[in-house]
Amino acid sequence: MNTKLVNIIIFTIIVIALGVTASYVVANVLHVPLEVQDVVTALIIAIAGISMITVIARILKQNVGNVIGKTTGESLSLLVEILGYSVVGVIALTALHVGITSALFGGTVFGLVAGLALQTSLANVFSGLFLIFSRPFEIGDRVTITTWQYGLLAPTYPPKFWSNDFLIPGYTGIVTDISLMYTTIVTDENVIMKIPNNVMIQAAIFVHKEEYRLVRTKYEITKDIDPDELVPELKKRIKELDFVIKEPEIKVLDTTLNTYIIAIDTFCKGTYEEPPRSEIIKVIMRTVKEMQKVKAR
Repeated sequence: MNTKLVNIIIFTIIVIALGVTASYVVANVLHVPLEVQDVVTALIIAIAGISMITVIARILKQNVGNVIGKTTGESLSLLVEILGYSVVGVIALTALHVGITSALFGGTVFGLVAGLALQTSLANVFSGLFLIFSRPFEIGDRVTITTWQYGLLAPTYPPKFWSNDFLIPGYTGIVTDISLMYTTIVTDENVIMKIPNNVMIQAAIFVHKEEYRLVRTKYEITKDIDPDELVPELKKRIKELDFVIKEPEIKVLDTTLNTYIIAIDTFCKGTYEEPPRSEIIKVIMRTVKEMQKVKAR
């Protein structure tokens, strides 16, 4: 038998069992007499309604999102899910002959226990709503997520000239989905990461939507090459790269016994740092090699 079909059957049995148990718990709390026929009817309504709402929401997310935008489609899908599940719940309670007023105000103890048990889940749901409608980022954006509890971290090892003096803990990737419970990000390492929405709502979010960004490249040069000769040549060659916006700024940052370290700040097209930095390093290597050959003659 198909594994997927087996999972569906098992899931259905679990839902029915939980539904029957919940029905009798509600009946005892609200003092409402129940019959087996009413319970079965309510379960059929709940399963059919939830399935239908889920299918409609998925269709809206996949098809309508292509027309009105993925983020707007996600918002519409989420709204349909919340309203649809609420309506299904009301209809199911009606089938059990439970009055809405009684359900809302009569089950204080049950509601308190359920609320505490579902606190994290409800926090995720409402956080998902806030993310959808406040739009700190959109589906398809490349973002860096770092939780507010953490700031800059000093590395435990002495930083070299090519490393950052501080590290920003976070995860960078493309936002692919915002659901009721999780925000899905495909990281730059091509790993699918699902972050709970109540974590996302508290996180610091860096949105990489800029047309160009500043890329800093550091390189160690031997002292046999005069920086006054090297810097103008590097500026000219790096400016000729097709992704460079304007002439770079080059500074001497530090010096050792036999070398000095330069920093090249370049405004580059795109949102990624590594590809332009790689090309800039290649230019530096070629330029330094040519100048060393001239010095050797």
